[in-house]
Amino acid sequence: MNRLQALLQKSSQLLDLGAPLADLAIRLYVANVFWKAGLTKIQSWDTTLTLFEYEYAVPWLSPELAAWLATAVELSMPVLLVLGLAGRFAALTLFVFNIMAVVSYPGLSETGLEFHILWGLLLLVPVVHGVGKLSLDRLIGRWWRNRTVSRLHTASA
Repeated sequence: MNRLQALLQKSSQLLDLGAPLADLAIRLYVANVFWKAGLTKIQSWDTTLTLFEYEYAVPWLSPELAAWLATAVELSMPVLLVLGLAGRFAALTLFVFNIMAVVSYPGLSETGLEFHILWGLLLLVPVVHGVGKLSLDRLIGRWWRNRTVSRLHTASA
């Protein structure tokens, strides 16, 4: 039994080493999807405005405002997600945006819906789990904790 426990423990340790890379891979994959969509929107702004006016049924917003907001989300949140800076916020924003995209486009194909479901599930990983060790959030958090501990030691001395 000890050999089996040792093997399981070693396997677990090896898998733990890959977790930060898996977190980063998920962030890179999903960010790329939304980034490319944002680039497509700015490449032909007239087409984008036409789509938001006649194809996408975004509730509560004018087509022009919806186009501007969608483009801003698709060009800013992927950058934050890749960097892991305000990563949970970026992932949650893209998660909600992804839902709005599905709801506001009645002509979405079954395959398109499946992709949106995949992207939504992948975005839930950083929302629930965090963006992981390979992120600016982690680096800033570590710096902040060290700074706070250093101040506490200085204050108590």
